[in-house]
Amino acid sequence: MVMTKELRANLNKDTFVSRMRVIAGKAKGHQLKAPKRAATRPATDLVRGAIFSILETITNDWTQVLDLFAGSGALGIEALSRGAGWVDFVEHEPQCCDIIRQNLKKTKLDAQAHIYCCNVTKALSFLDKEYSIILMDPPYSDSSIGNVVTQLATSKLVGASSIVVVTHSPHFPLNQTYATLNLVKEYRHGDSCIAVFRKEDKL
Repeated sequence: MVMTKELRANLNKDTFVSRMRVIAGKAKGHQLKAPKRAATRPATDLVRGAIFSILETITNDWTQVLDLFAGSGALGIEALSRGAGWVDFVEHEPQCCDIIRQNLKKTKLDAQAHIYCCNVTKALSFLDKEYSIILMDPPYSDSSIGNVVTQLATSKLVGASSIVVVTHSPHFPLNQTYATLNLVKEYRHGDSCIAVFRKEDKL
């Protein structure tokens, strides 16, 4: 079957929606693609802006960043735009991995990143370096996300000064503690909560 230009355009329209932008930094203003599917819920500009406003007040170490449940890669790309040295993206959907590649190339940040196209549980079993910032934007319908946070907390990926940021639905509140990780701050933005964890008991 030969795909016509019209069919190709319709397929692209059904598959992608360009509704996000890089908020700040060297790639500011670049539009990012995201999957147009109900299962994928990219963090809004407001929530991403809030996440990075929080991070900029509590850490100066952006050397190694991990973006789990990466989706379109918007969180990790925002980190790179704002000066992160390196970002590892973890996303299990091949379509989303392709979108992350496109977004990295468009923003000219692909030389500072690697994409692991696998599920988060598998990635946590083989990643072996300590990250300064770990970003998690899991599906809001996943009520078992605490199990992933526990697995992360007991891994070598989290060090004494690592910051772990988890966005989640207010309908599925997170615990104060997961193994070695303690909740130090939590913010509410509309239908999104931003939970900040680290090994210390306060910031």
